[in-house]
Amino acid sequence: MRHLFLNGPVQNGPFTFATRPGKAVGIRLAAALNAILGLPPAPHLWNTVTLAGDLRHREADGPKIPRQRFEADLITDKYPPGQLPVGGIMTDTDAEVAGLALEMIENNLRAGTLTISRETVPTCRACGHMTGTGSHRCNVCGSTDTEDRTGCHLVAELAKDRPVLDRSDVHASHRQQPKHLQHTAGNVAERLILTRTRDHGIDLSPLGLNGLVLDPRVGIHATVLAAARRREADTAVMTITENAANHIAAHGQHFREHDGTRLQYALHGHLPYDHAASLQPLYEAYRATQAITDGFEQWFLPLFSLKAKTTTRPDQLPALFKHYMRAQLAQPTEADEAVLRAVQHSVSAGDTEWITSKQALANVMAARGTALVERRV
Repeated sequence: MRHLFLNGPVQNGPFTFATRPGKAVGIRLAAALNAILGLPPAPHLWNTVTLAGDLRHREADGPKIPRQRFEADLITDKYPPGQLPVGGIMTDTDAEVAGLALEMIENNLRAGTLTISRETVPTCRACGHMTGTGSHRCNVCGSTDTEDRTGCHLVAELAKDRPVLDRSDVHASHRQQPKHLQHTAGNVAERLILTRTRDHGIDLSPLGLNGLVLDPRVGIHATVLAAARRREADTAVMTITENAANHIAAHGQHFREHDGTRLQYALHGHLPYDHAASLQPLYEAYRATQAITDGFEQWFLPLFSLKAKTTTRPDQLPALFKHYMRAQLAQPTEADEAVLRAVQHSVSAGDTEWITSKQALANVMAARGTALVERRV
């Protein structure tokens, strides 16, 4: 398998996909692209290593349950009853993710791109949580009493012979390379501390770093690569917004390739789901069925976000729905295999021009219908 699209792990929190459909864009986009390539459903990936998650677990009412189960229950509640993803669920603390992360860390330590060194970091005197610089309150206990504490940490040195993010790291055609992101992703310190104080995460005690876990920005990359390794993919393509990629790219520089599998970012934009209700008169004018409107909102719009890259404006929605309907009505009785192969080539190459081609879209719809997403979420 050459390419496998996987969602940038969604940060677990108190929401559902019904109330926050924008949270599912990366999942829906990855599923649609994999289906076009004829691949089986991929797992949905989740980011559970968060300070907010630590606090939710500590403050939860009722009998205390193990953190892993606490996160799993919260994830399950995101989906409609009985509609968990066919491809399964993977989180950034699963055993195979933790094992792969430790493998990559050990390889980087041998290569000298990572080191374990004594570092002095701002720490809350009251609870021991690593804090940022400045006099703000500790995000865990609220104390303002901090001290500089010296201890062993995992540290990454940014590569000096290549940028933090170059063309080979982004799944896009030559014309769609994100030059601004490639510039801003490098605006970070040359040395990055990759250890964090969290209740939950990839335990670094096997490296002698007791009481510390791996920075979740690194864990996100390990999660995607672990899912790709499970499916024996050559390239794992993470669907992610530009802002999120800017936040994690530097921390992932030494964690985008392992054992013959490499990771790329496929950038997608935000979608104006808050304005979807404004399309109701247009839906009625076209006598659109629920299947058609679901196909537009849950399949086509995520695909369009791959072309838009940053943001789709609310005033674009009517024209996009009309384009979608023109393709819907133009579906041939039997899909043209040459057109489908061309679309598959475009998907593999990171070219998005086909998405606004009525003929290409109509043939993709005819081949697999708008049920390209393995299961509605």
